Amino acid sequence: MKALSKIISTFFGVGYLPQFPGTVASALTIIAYYFLLHRLNWIPFIFLIIFVFLVGVYFSNLHQRDSEEEDPSKIVIDEVGGQLAGIFLVPPRLFYLFLAFLIFRYLDIVKPFSLKKVEALPGGWGVMVDDLVAGILTAIIMHLILIFV
Repeated sequence: MKALSKIISTFFGVGYLPQFPGTVASALTIIAYYFLLHRLNWIPFIFLIIFVFLVGVYFSNLHQRDSEEEDPSKIVIDEVGGQLAGIFLVPPRLFYLFLAFLIFRYLDIVKPFSLKKVEALPGGWGVMVDDLVAGILTAIIMHLILIFV
């Protein structure tokens, strides 16, 4: 189970990259959406977000416990889940996806609107929830842009 928690929580080893593993995990999520995931109907896509979130909570919790760090930087499944939420129903056009990527990364790194407080949740919940909220905010911003632009 320890090996599986490393594989899942680091998004198949992306978390072990020496620089910007969270950004790479977000970018890979965008690429997967562009080529494949945008074809999913909105209902299966929501289930995908929920699945990644719950799996992320579970395996991040295990990986945290094994590594004895509060929020190990190697855990990047949270970026995958958050970025998925951020591109929910966004048209698969490179401009929009790049914009959603930038907005999500900004919100994830800067953590405005008290997102930092959400990280205080215990275990894998603290790892995953702040990115999910950043993703939801990204989706809201993106859809406002799509409506008004």
